[in-house]
Amino acid sequence: MAAALNPVRPDRLRAFLDEEARRQGFDAIAVTRPDAVPLAPERLAAYVEKGRHGSMDWIAETAARRGDPRNLWPQVRSIVMLAMNYGPDRDPLDLMSRKDRAAISVYARHRDYHDVIKGRLKEIAQKLASRSGAEVKVFVDTAPVMEKPLAEAAGIGWQGKHTNLVSREFGSWLFLGSIFTAAELPPDDPERDHCGSCRACLDICPTDAFPAPYQLDARRCISYLTIEHKGPIPHEFREPMGNRIYGCDDCLAVCPWNKFAQAASEARLVARQDLLEPRLADLLTLDDAGFRAFFSGSPVKRIGRDRFIRNVLIAAGNSGERSLATQAEKLLADPSPLVRGAAVWALSRLLPAERLVAALRDLRAVEADGDVLAEIDTVLPAGTTKELS
Repeated sequence: MAAALNPVRPDRLRAFLDEEARRQGFDAIAVTRPDAVPLAPERLAAYVEKGRHGSMDWIAETAARRGDPRNLWPQVRSIVMLAMNYGPDRDPLDLMSRKDRAAISVYARHRDYHDVIKGRLKEIAQKLASRSGAEVKVFVDTAPVMEKPLAEAAGIGWQGKHTNLVSREFGSWLFLGSIFTAAELPPDDPERDHCGSCRACLDICPTDAFPAPYQLDARRCISYLTIEHKGPIPHEFREPMGNRIYGCDDCLAVCPWNKFAQAASEARLVARQDLLEPRLADLLTLDDAGFRAFFSGSPVKRIGRDRFIRNVLIAAGNSGERSLATQAEKLLADPSPLVRGAAVWALSRLLPAERLVAALRDLRAVEADGDVLAEIDTVLPAGTTKELS
């Protein structure tokens, strides 16, 4: 992003940034240096070496740029970190006991935050470039930027034991964005860790995704499994998923620092009412067009209908709601093998053995997908597989 030369003193630039951030609806702003997270490359390399990034190959592919902001843009001299509160107006954990309802992560219950934040960051950045005479670049989660360590270095919060950013003002509910600038700005002091001996976020994790405090194994994380993982959900994680169909807020929601958090005040971050507690029965009926229409403007749309229905079927199987079996049975004929396989598992939890065998007999006769056949063989009562061959 080019800029006209019109230099302004760094302290005045900072005052302008603070005012502009407030005007654009951001709740926190702070500045750090590009060399403020020297341990990041080493920690990232260890994370990738252990395979904890799962199938997120882009993390390994961009590790060099991700580990040091100067590798991403050598001209950067200061990094402006901005945060927007997306705190919910109710405890998201309350929905865990409503088994006929679907739990969608708080951040995905409203308009895609990329769309909300990026345009505002660009406007601030353009004004910063005009006033400073220095080039700028804007990033919101779509580039190899380690936003959480940089936000900690800037003083917005600290990375808690759940590896997410925690703020003394906003708890665990902050969206982050960054402006890289070639201008020299006075940096803020980093925030220190305030987790103490608390391990609430570690203990509540349904799938034991934290090998140790401050370490996450994405392969075990429900957010990763429901959003990033493209194949069948590994069997060991299906029951712990409960009714979580997109993301998981448990480790965020249980954080004691949330007692200081307020519900999001930004109008575009007010949750859609139809995404607060949607019925599993309604979601199971969505075809591709219906899925795209229902989740228009939502980050949920990015995973596609088949992966989404896979997640809903897992939740249906966990619900114990026998009434959902009718719709799940219809999905045995779905064009997607990912959906058919999940439907097999859901029905194994919703139907008695005799009806399950009857439901799967016709499917096994025509099924060619190896994953779906493996699901059938796994869920059928002993000895039944041979009977259906």
